[in-house]
Amino acid sequence: MNGAEFLRAAKELADLRGITLDEIFTDIETGLNAAYKRNYGGTNSKVILNKDTGEVKVVSYKVVVDEINMEEDEDAQILLEELDNPSDYKVGDVIEKEVTPKDFGRVAASTCKQVFTQKIREAERESIMNEFEGKEGELLIGTLSREDKQNYYVDLGRAHGILPKSEIIPGEELKMGSQIKVYVVKIELGQKGGPVILLSRSHYGFVKRLLELEIPELNEGIVMLYSVARDAGSRSKIAVYSENERVDAVGACIGEKGIRINNISKELNGEKIDVVQYDKDLVTFIKNALSPAKEVEVYILDPKENKVLAVADGDNLSLAIGKKGQNVKLAARLTKCKIDVKTSSQVQEEGINIYKYYEA
Repeated sequence: MNGAEFLRAAKELADLRGITLDEIFTDIETGLNAAYKRNYGGTNSKVILNKDTGEVKVVSYKVVVDEINMEEDEDAQILLEELDNPSDYKVGDVIEKEVTPKDFGRVAASTCKQVFTQKIREAERESIMNEFEGKEGELLIGTLSREDKQNYYVDLGRAHGILPKSEIIPGEELKMGSQIKVYVVKIELGQKGGPVILLSRSHYGFVKRLLELEIPELNEGIVMLYSVARDAGSRSKIAVYSENERVDAVGACIGEKGIRINNISKELNGEKIDVVQYDKDLVTFIKNALSPAKEVEVYILDPKENKVLAVADGDNLSLAIGKKGQNVKLAARLTKCKIDVKTSSQVQEEGINIYKYYEA
């Protein structure tokens, strides 16, 4: 690499990275000095890069002193009295002499290429980080490229995301080379400077983004998504509403003949999705959240702690609780309340005065 080629490459790199040529030259000189000392030794030498021509030379230097300082580099000092013409110098002057090795051009070229390569890689990593840093909480589509014992790796174009096997939907089978929708849980800077993109398909946010993808009214603001509760691979509950009284928010999400919600369920490996109506009245909202149970009485026991008593009998009791308590757990997450389900007889046996809290 001659001087002209070096300057042209340095300018291209500066334009690519959006930095000044001086920053490039500083990094190159640092690299060249390290390379010279590594290959040729010598502590009292430095590499000088001509910023106008791109030419490189090595000079040794000595500082003129009146007394050698043993705590500093002795090779870099020379006594004034030892000079051939001491009258031409004074203490503090620096005497330089070019000592460029004959084959230093090869070392310099190699060093420049290494620095350029490193800078280009840094620029690429920075560019990728900038591209993905705003994607946290978003839905991306990638290709399954490989896997190991703990993770799948998803090709997202300029970067790969990590999909832990603990974050896939229980029971689903993923095939290498297939396209896959993923939710970006977190993006952080890796040890090598590039982004580490953590992905999930079991996160409740995955359901939110799928809903937005499938239901135009959500993106248009006609229908609002209040909350999502999910038991990945089994069941999700979503609460929706609209500020327009003429809009059926639940119906918009379900779609004609259930086509919209079925499309989402298919992406979730058959996971069932309950769509319920959000209501500003907490009692009404909790009743909706406990569906498919009907005829449930709800009492707010402690508004500050959001403690709630739901009273149901017969088949509605088992529906309100759900298999292994799933329905009431999801309803509790959806409404952000602590819901305790009891029968009328249990309320009487425990002496709970429900009339004190009569449906709050």
